[in-house]
Amino acid sequence: MSAPAARRQDPDRDPGLQPERTRLAWRRTTLSGTVCAVLAVKTALHGGASTPGILACALVCALWLGFLGVAHRRIRTLAATAAPAAFAPRHAAAAALCTVAMAVCGAALVL
Repeated sequence: MSAPAARRQDPDRDPGLQPERTRLAWRRTTLSGTVCAVLAVKTALHGGASTPGILACALVCALWLGFLGVAHRRIRTLAATAAPAAFAPRHAAAAALCTVAMAVCGAALVL
């Protein structure tokens, strides 16, 4: 018997715990992304509203909304079924891209 088949038949395993932990991790990550976006907007507008500052705010907000959309979709999927489907590679790539781009924007605002 293969290892995945043996895990599926393990009576001690609670399949509800892993999706719950993953859902909570997505919520924590969304919260930390929100804090980063708010701090980036605050930093960009600290010396007054300027065209580059407003563009940076718009970019950070767009990236945050993109990440929020991917995270919300994944949280809904995890809550909907006991055995959720695997995370689509394009959604994972979108989440990673938004996260890295927000980090780059934040670093550019600090420097």
